[in-house]
Amino acid sequence: MATDRLSIIFAALADPTRRAILARLAEGDATVTDLAEPFPISLPAVSRHLKVLEHAGLIGRGRSAQWRTSHLRGEALREAAGWMETYREFWDARLGLLDDHLRRLIEAPPTKGSTS
Repeated sequence: MATDRLSIIFAALADPTRRAILARLAEGDATVTDLAEPFPISLPAVSRHLKVLEHAGLIGRGRSAQWRTSHLRGEALREAAGWMETYREFWDARLGLLDDHLRRLIEAPPTKGSTS
């Protein structure tokens, strides 16, 4: 079982249902019933997904009268995005080098003996 924070966050994000729940919560707070509506799964199954998201720090849960609502928390997403940013910079640099190389190939004059 993953114990470091990033592993827990990415494990929670690995499931498409949980990602869809996060997308819905980006629009505003919602109850379990609201969140379950678009899915062909039971309310207990949605509750289990919410527990995983809460454990990862991706959502918070609160109670207002008889309603228990969930809300998106951005800190864990920011942490995951920060980790990925390092690799985005790496690939941007690599793709920039490839772009430069291809541009030089295209702009280079034909060599002697070429058929073009």
